[in-house]
Amino acid sequence: MGQKLKIAGWVGIGALAGVLTTVSLQTMARGAMAPLPLEELQQLAAVFGMVKSDYVEPVDEKKLINDAITGMVASLDPHSQYFDKKSFKEFREGTTGKFVGVGIEIGMEDGLVKVVSPIEGSPAFRAGLKPNDLITKIDDTPVKGLSINDAVKRMRGEPGTKVMLTIFRKDESRSFPVTITREEIRTQSVRSKVVEPGYAWIRLSQFQERTVEDFAKKIEEIYKTEPKLKGLVLDLRNDPGGLLDAAVAVSAAFLPENVTVVSTNGQLAESKFAYKAAPEFYKRGGPDPLKRLQDVTKGALKTVPLVVLVNEGSASASEIVAGALQDYKRATLMGSQTFGKGSVQTVRPLGPDTGIKLTTARYYTPSGRSIQAKGIVPEVMVDDTAEGSPYAALRTREADLDKHLNSGQGAEVKDPEREKARDEARKKLEEEARKPPQERKIPEYGSEQDFQLLQAIKQLKGQPVLVSKTMTERKEEKKVE
Repeated sequence: MGQKLKIAGWVGIGALAGVLTTVSLQTMARGAMAPLPLEELQQLAAVFGMVKSDYVEPVDEKKLINDAITGMVASLDPHSQYFDKKSFKEFREGTTGKFVGVGIEIGMEDGLVKVVSPIEGSPAFRAGLKPNDLITKIDDTPVKGLSINDAVKRMRGEPGTKVMLTIFRKDESRSFPVTITREEIRTQSVRSKVVEPGYAWIRLSQFQERTVEDFAKKIEEIYKTEPKLKGLVLDLRNDPGGLLDAAVAVSAAFLPENVTVVSTNGQLAESKFAYKAAPEFYKRGGPDPLKRLQDVTKGALKTVPLVVLVNEGSASASEIVAGALQDYKRATLMGSQTFGKGSVQTVRPLGPDTGIKLTTARYYTPSGRSIQAKGIVPEVMVDDTAEGSPYAALRTREADLDKHLNSGQGAEVKDPEREKARDEARKKLEEEARKPPQERKIPEYGSEQDFQLLQAIKQLKGQPVLVSKTMTERKEEKKVE
């Protein structure tokens, strides 16, 4: 396959709406370099010299150069990035689904870190941490006032080192310290359950190196429980993307063999490529997990009625899957319009521990649609809750990001209602924040109170669905220069 686009990168915890970008990893720079603008480079060298000799205090030469590279790359678009040693390590952790820490999924509540769920088998799980526990201190540092990124950094560290967390358990009205030894954690990107006899749900929270293998195992478990499955819900809500080959594999599980899943196009010859539903486009060595899966399901996965749940947080690789299944009419898409991350990034190492991530192509659905700054529009618009989607307008989208690429397919249109909707959503959020915490809980995905999942099951059964009365297709917005 030559220089196919294989790996995806980490944009940063909490940055750019948590979007993971579909990228390729190349160890060599382009053989032929474009002519250099000598006059401008001389100016750059002159400025460097002036800063070094004339600035009020001595400057670090390496930091100056690193900052210059960072600024140059960051000026291009939201997803191009220079990786220093630390960020390059975080990038690699994001694609493997492995990191060193205590093993908890977290959120924020009232300025404290809230344990959403301890990862099964992790140090935090073994230490007895429970969902809804609040972390008030990390070692001797109060959590109040820390950002979620700062809290994550303090809980991570080297394997074998210890961190003390002070826990407030609300239902027991007590605080207590827990000392946890950090170790390598493998995140779980796939969850599933049988919702009711004949109908199942499988959720992908991210596309990582183990996602395809884990996806295959979960589907096998479903079919062992429900060998005559009547319908399946593939949940891609708030899935920020990840590895392109994993997205191709998940699409291939449901599509006919050898059909195009996604294509890319850019300046480089190797960026003009079509990825098909075949093992050579996603297999990483060893047996093909989808072959085993098709044997277990006796081919039923290719035809089982399918609903795909998406929302504004579904981005990049998850949009590839949604777009492919929609184009081939293999699934009904439900929820809200997706993020609109339709660009491809190439990562090229600059040394043993630094690199550059550069936007090199747009990707297109099988029918040739660019979803850059547009997103995928579901056939059935469904609100987050029975009362509507009061905060959807506040979710960041590709079109909200500074310097975002346009789609390359026609003029952009400004939506005059956008800011008005955001103002209204902010007011509702402020009102909600004044309620007691127990009244503000949003039902967990896959729970019995998950409104969109309940509508997806109704869709599979052919029953009436409570469609949104206010949601409409979001047009691509014109960038503000």
